[in-house]
Amino acid sequence: MKISSIPVPSSLGLWTTVRSVGAFNVACSFAALWAFVKVSRALRWRLKTTQLRGPPRTSLIYGVSHDLASSQDSGAMYERWATEYGVAYTIPGVLGQNRIVLCDPRAIAHFYARETWTYVQTPLELTLLEESVGRGLLWSQGEAHRRQRKALTPAFSNAAIRKLTSVFYDSAYKAKGAWDTIIESSKDGDAVIEVQNWMNHISLDTIGIAGFSHDFGSLDGERASVTEVFDTFGNNQQASAVNHVFIMIASAFPIITKIPTQRANLFKKLSVTMGEISDDLLTRSRREKDVNMSEKDEEKSIIGLLIKSEGQDAELHMSEEEVVAQMKVLLLAGYETTSVSLTWTLIELSRHLDVQTRLREELLGFGADPTHDQLKANLPYLDAVVHEILRLHPPVGEFTRLAVADDVIPLSEPVRTESGEMTDSISIAKGTSIRISSAAINRSAAIWGPDAKEFKPDRWLTEDGISGKAKEVQGHRHLLTFVDGPRTCLGKDFAIAEFKTVLSVLVKNFVFEMRDGPDTPVEVVRGILPRPRVVGEDGIGVPLRVRRYE
Repeated sequence: MKISSIPVPSSLGLWTTVRSVGAFNVACSFAALWAFVKVSRALRWRLKTTQLRGPPRTSLIYGVSHDLASSQDSGAMYERWATEYGVAYTIPGVLGQNRIVLCDPRAIAHFYARETWTYVQTPLELTLLEESVGRGLLWSQGEAHRRQRKALTPAFSNAAIRKLTSVFYDSAYKAKGAWDTIIESSKDGDAVIEVQNWMNHISLDTIGIAGFSHDFGSLDGERASVTEVFDTFGNNQQASAVNHVFIMIASAFPIITKIPTQRANLFKKLSVTMGEISDDLLTRSRREKDVNMSEKDEEKSIIGLLIKSEGQDAELHMSEEEVVAQMKVLLLAGYETTSVSLTWTLIELSRHLDVQTRLREELLGFGADPTHDQLKANLPYLDAVVHEILRLHPPVGEFTRLAVADDVIPLSEPVRTESGEMTDSISIAKGTSIRISSAAINRSAAIWGPDAKEFKPDRWLTEDGISGKAKEVQGHRHLLTFVDGPRTCLGKDFAIAEFKTVLSVLVKNFVFEMRDGPDTPVEVVRGILPRPRVVGEDGIGVPLRVRRYE
């Protein structure tokens, strides 16, 4: 054989071969490292965490996550598992993940006392929050959360909210005027009104004026860009269902939230829209603050406090990015949570006409529109109705956090572990996922008694109406609706004051009935938050028959 006939690889081909082998080896090394880390964490978790019992996996991929996501009442599922497995148990999640669920008041109190430090937002929640509302109060943790919260707290004091009561009334009476016109044009003396849409308008205009001195004009028929984006979330339920599967997978791989799904694009549009509104409001308010506000008044308003916190010498300085993020959070919370609660209230009052009549009698018997202090202290049945709605229909039904340090959580009653032993505390390893269902706790028969699932405002009016177990729940009025601890809802008193004001005006002036009778079925659909919808309606439709009270 001639030497010249032996094929000799070119230098380029040899380098390509070496480089491909090198890339393969690097990829294998990374894969091995990833597997090693995962196995190490799993072993550590198993050694350091109390192994609890729990429901079996119903899906190899999703665990029980898909069952919970597709349920009309996930709280009832958590409650049923608590009855079967004890007040702390494990549920299988996506791709082999496990979560510990706490259904015990003592354990939950311990958990909330350590939130933002020992228990923090999950990587998925942080990613979604940053993309939608930025690095504001909902996103921040630890010292950053404490600083931002302290800067905003004065805007939600009793004194500050007292000054805003007239704004709440203005929005309510605008809606009343519009409904009067609709009913007057009807031949039958009543009209079918899609109330959820109107509750959205009331909530948005109220937070715009009370928080930022900006009238979105949605009660006057103006189409604010932010409402168009908000409304889009509830209009395509098929897309929402697909997105829910996407989010479940993202709980294991948060990076895939970067894929431009329809919902991701909506959140991006929402963020841009709210950012533009926030920037415009901040610019205008900075320009007008010296003309329209004294220094004293400026510091009482939300917008004033945000502007003040921008100053470099401010004790609780927030960056411009943080300031805009706070405005996005306030817009989102002001639009979504209060409107959902008001809608549920009108549904329950339409189902329970005796409660509606009794509430109207209390309001009419009081006389003139109550002041802020009177709304808080002098209308017990209004207070009972509001808190019964907050108990039965919390706008946010569950929370998931990640342990960033080992911990031991005490229990008020012992549970049986996977090995059959009884324990009155559970060890938690760093990296453990913890879930609390506010809906399950708020409606638990073990905590609230056998009538826990009933709409029963009277429970708030008697000494023995709230059971001893419910009194162990640490949170506003023994509810987890506003959570507890360092992340207790900052706007809680603002929301309740607006809730009571709007409800008092509407119930005094109108009678509400389900359009198709008191047994009309209502389902829960996905918007940004879960929302009620009359079965068979499009989007988030809740049509009620409304007539003036004569």
